[in-house]
Amino acid sequence: MKSAVVILSGGLDSSANLAIGKDELNIKMAITFDYGQRAAIKEVKASAALSAHYGVKHKVLSIPWVGEFGKSALIDKSLAVPTNEVKIDDTTASVQTASKVWVPNRNGIFLNIAAGFAEAMDCDYVIPGFNLEEASTFPDNSKSFIESLTQSFSFSTANRVQPKCYTIDMMKTEILAVAIGKKLPLDLLWPCYFDGDSWCGECESCQRSKRAFQANGLDLKKYFKMI
Repeated sequence: MKSAVVILSGGLDSSANLAIGKDELNIKMAITFDYGQRAAIKEVKASAALSAHYGVKHKVLSIPWVGEFGKSALIDKSLAVPTNEVKIDDTTASVQTASKVWVPNRNGIFLNIAAGFAEAMDCDYVIPGFNLEEASTFPDNSKSFIESLTQSFSFSTANRVQPKCYTIDMMKTEILAVAIGKKLPLDLLWPCYFDGDSWCGECESCQRSKRAFQANGLDLKKYFKMI
């Protein structure tokens, strides 16, 4: 059986990839990155719980220097995370709000570090949680980005580690439908940009998750405090 390292944030996409991958591969480790993001504690907690649920070794890597790259509202608490102005069905507006939470080269860094662990553990794949829905506003979520890393890793890893993402061609509603079919414990997820007692329901990540939950007939009141 082929093996992999999963990059796990505790959000829907990465968690769904863990659930899918666990059925097909030997998942040797899940890595969660703490780069100084607002929701770091919640993401680590969610990822640890999910890793325990699936019986996967969990590693937390602290890379606080990512916060020195520029102004992102995910890291700089003096900046406001977009909420009310988020319009997930308006591409132009989404590009503008996405720019406020953009962290320079974040996914590039995550995948390169994880690929190093994958090589050291003799794994075939490194698995991030990307989706088609956000690829237009976050280009480092795109299939083209995955393809470029496939070529890059063929040079930078001796065993030619490959990036693999099960949800790269899926919208959030489709990802959630697959996750439900895989019996992913949704109560363990943390998709929110904030670190409150429950998902805020207002940030872009929550809004996209909310729409997916509605489309799949789930009770929003169980998850979102703003309902």
